[in-house]
Amino acid sequence: MNAILRHSADLDWITLVLFTSLGLLTVAKYFYKNSLFIFLLLPINNKYIALNRKKGKTLDGFHIVMTLFQMLNVALFLHIAKAEIQESIQLIQVEWFFTFFAGLLLFFSVKALLQLGNGYFFENRELMIELIFEKVSYFNYGALIAFVGNILIIYVFPDLKLFIYIIILLILAVNGIGITKMLKNHQKLIFGNAFYFILYLCTLEIFPITIIIRYLNS
Repeated sequence: MNAILRHSADLDWITLVLFTSLGLLTVAKYFYKNSLFIFLLLPINNKYIALNRKKGKTLDGFHIVMTLFQMLNVALFLHIAKAEIQESIQLIQVEWFFTFFAGLLLFFSVKALLQLGNGYFFENRELMIELIFEKVSYFNYGALIAFVGNILIIYVFPDLKLFIYIIILLILAVNGIGITKMLKNHQKLIFGNAFYFILYLCTLEIFPITIIIRYLNS
């Protein structure tokens, strides 16, 4: 039997990111236990969204913790996926992780500001705040999938590109469920303002996604 040399030190920064993510989940469980348990059922029922809407709370400690968790794990997953799919990129290159993290932070910040600006301009500020909260909540849930995927890809299924695509499909499925529920919950308002809804989709949803796809393809 030949010994296999493992360069575990090279991946210390990834282990640190994963432990930080686990720490954030621990904080969420300790300080926001009820919110976390309700949040885990988000794709099944809408109780998490409904409770926060009823309380008028779209930004609290739990949401902030989970959003930070999302940024870390989505950035790490994008880094891992890029390294696995493009052989010219090495997994140990931490610069790509920070690039993705900064890009996600900038993207969501600018998008949120544009959506809030849209709300003030068209006098539907409360609706925009609700939509932002709902979309970020489902994206945060997708980050849970990314977190599990990151652990499995790094420590269990290295060099398995198919697993990366499975994780991507699961994340898209969760967010697809979220979009479907949002359209259903606000269908009356959407049908009554079809022009503004189409304008919103084109400028704040489809256009940013198009830019990201073009960037990834390049």
